[in-house]
Amino acid sequence: MPDPAGRSTREVFEDHLRLAAAGDLESDLARNVAEDVVVLCGRGTFRGHDGVRELARQLMDEVPNGRWNYVTRLVEGRLAYLEWTVDEGAVRVRDGADSFLVEGGKIRAQTIHYTVEDEHGTVLVRPDGSRPG
Repeated sequence: MPDPAGRSTREVFEDHLRLAAAGDLESDLARNVAEDVVVLCGRGTFRGHDGVRELARQLMDEVPNGRWNYVTRLVEGRLAYLEWTVDEGAVRVRDGADSFLVEGGKIRAQTIHYTVEDEHGTVLVRPDGSRPG
């Protein structure tokens, strides 16, 4: 379903995933993310491009490398949903899940959930950003 900006939710979602895989956060923000975006996650509420930058920084600090897999991609109307894992590298993520609300050709709202584990399944970072022990 195209929005007034002419890009469908699927087009915005797929462009977001391509740019994320390329590590091009600034192009993603400019093309796909509303300046007043709201992101909800166990760590709290993050707003705007600076909030997205901070969450991206946290994620890259916690999962600096590895093989990212997009397990499930769903799009319905203005909503998109992604399940993802990281299954190689120093750490693992088995429960990554994001949802997106796309309006006017931009991501207006997003939710994020993931747990960082070591290769043996020991939790290193909980979804709220806290670290056991």
